[in-house]
Amino acid sequence: MRAVDIIMKKRSGQELTRDEIEFLIGGYVAGTIPDYQVSAWAMAVFFQGMTPAETGVLTEVMLKSGKVIDLSGIPGPFVDKHSTGGVGDKTSLILAPLVASLGIRDPMMSGRALGHTGGTLDKLESIPGYRTNLSVEEFRSIINKDGFAMTGQTKEIVPADRLLYALRDVTATVESIPLITASILSKKVAEGAEGLVFDVKFGSGAFMKDPAEGEKLARSLVSTGAAMGKKIIALLTDMNEPLGNMMGNFLEVEESLDCLEGKGPADLMEVTLELAARMVVLGGKAKTAAEGRKRCEEALASGKPRELFLDNVRSQGGNPKQLLELRGKYRSEYVMQITAPDSGYIHHIDAFQIGLAGVHLGVGRNRTEDTVSPTAGIQFHKRYGDYVKAGEPVMTVWGKSAQSLEDAKPLILGALHIQQNQPAPRTLILKEIASS
Repeated sequence: MRAVDIIMKKRSGQELTRDEIEFLIGGYVAGTIPDYQVSAWAMAVFFQGMTPAETGVLTEVMLKSGKVIDLSGIPGPFVDKHSTGGVGDKTSLILAPLVASLGIRDPMMSGRALGHTGGTLDKLESIPGYRTNLSVEEFRSIINKDGFAMTGQTKEIVPADRLLYALRDVTATVESIPLITASILSKKVAEGAEGLVFDVKFGSGAFMKDPAEGEKLARSLVSTGAAMGKKIIALLTDMNEPLGNMMGNFLEVEESLDCLEGKGPADLMEVTLELAARMVVLGGKAKTAAEGRKRCEEALASGKPRELFLDNVRSQGGNPKQLLELRGKYRSEYVMQITAPDSGYIHHIDAFQIGLAGVHLGVGRNRTEDTVSPTAGIQFHKRYGDYVKAGEPVMTVWGKSAQSLEDAKPLILGALHIQQNQPAPRTLILKEIASS
């Protein structure tokens, strides 16, 4: 068997066999098949796609390329959530302790910011002392104690995905539905989750700009995950606007605490509660999403999720007391105000442009080796549908340097669209897609 023959077969749109996929991915991980041949195969997949059977095989092969976390001996159920990436999306920080308070264990393996999208690990690591490089033993222990744990992908967990993702990132093959499906599911199955809720985002701030493409990805995740024996629900959610009032690493930790105290912004709370409600259903703690949401609302009112969040901060190396003392104070010294150029209603704050501005500010990164700033970010004083007067503050912006503010300012101003008529209310959740 030769890699070049597999590339040619996929280039012509033919379906690959399990043996061919195993040969190609196994050879890449072992170092016997070079980057340039796998790059050519990934581009062929980008243009020709893969059948559901191929996607399922690719996911399984990637999963088996490394270790799978064994959670046996810890009482379940184990349910996790995954977002396809957005701007201001801190739902993971809120819903993990929320569902844990209802007896559902969340083994969460998260990623870092790349490009215009934020990363859960960067947000958590903005808490002084917080560790996300957990060993498998630590991961198990913290899940057993707190009900959830937050860790990053190690070299031993799905090494095929770690290699392939880095290659896709530099060969313009990221936005391939089969490759995204295999990447996400291989990691999520490896972490030990029995049920998965996917937040598949569409719009300017998402990888999938068009709702139809987002739905294709959602259906691919649901069908492939179900074929692997997992209970899956996907929600198609709007990412045309930043989610919540804060965008930035420590800023989003603060807003997560606000939500856990029942003071979160309406859009963020709506998406978080709907995702959490589905996790409660998959965990067998509610029969319907409506019942699950009600249980989540009652849990938030009790204060238990907030206490679990602070317990987890302590378990993963942080100091809860220090975190609470830094609240509202931990900011970069480099700051500027963005004011409304005209009076009118805010029709759009473009999430993509805001995300790109965040990279300049130090919130995100262009390359995986770039560092991020814990204290940079944007606070939105006015949002979609709000009326503003000319000269009124719309955003406060913090950057890693004075130059970063200058670099980000044109993008931020370009993201803000004000018109005279009041816009229609947004629909945050477009559709639910579930495995039977």
